[in-house]
Amino acid sequence: MSQTEDLPLEIALFPIRGCILPPGEHLPLNVFEPRYLNMIDDAMAGDGYIAMVQPRGDGPRDAPRLERVATAGRIVSHTETQDGRYLIVLAGICRFTLAGEAVRRTPYRVARADYSGFEGDLAPPPSADHMRSPLLEVMRAYFDLTGLSADWASLLSAPVNTVVDRVVMAAPLDQDHKQALLTAHAGPDRASILCALMEEALARAGQAGRA
Repeated sequence: MSQTEDLPLEIALFPIRGCILPPGEHLPLNVFEPRYLNMIDDAMAGDGYIAMVQPRGDGPRDAPRLERVATAGRIVSHTETQDGRYLIVLAGICRFTLAGEAVRRTPYRVARADYSGFEGDLAPPPSADHMRSPLLEVMRAYFDLTGLSADWASLLSAPVNTVVDRVVMAAPLDQDHKQALLTAHAGPDRASILCALMEEALARAGQAGRA
């Protein structure tokens, strides 16, 4: 029996442009919009799952078209502020394909989730540690370019897969690039794509500097 059978087949959607959640990572979120406060209440009263998905730039403002691949996450920390916001931490569990939307009388959208093809998210990904040196070299230049900061001592000892996923979440990449990284296989494939995107950004900056 696949472990994905324990995951919700219908799951509330939290659409945020430019925000992705790789499986195995943790995402802190500040929730303040009423419909999403409602969503968190319902999730906490149920199985604790919601899904992160990127909206596309087209479609109705209140219900834009969504990317086809999202991540099911489980709320692992929940705090209510004095002004009524929720501060939560969402743990990425498994990606899925949006197979459609469920008809629900809720102010938020609910996906029908198809986990087929993403069963590997529930097991450790292949190691990318052999890519540490070239990855860190291009990362140093990219971080200088974009103004990102890093604890380089920690990066030297952290698993490369962890480094890649955290950079993927934080880097100022455009939506299509973030989505491509989310849908890529974890491990060497995702690390290679991230390296290529950072090298491309550095090359563009060099050409602009010579113009």
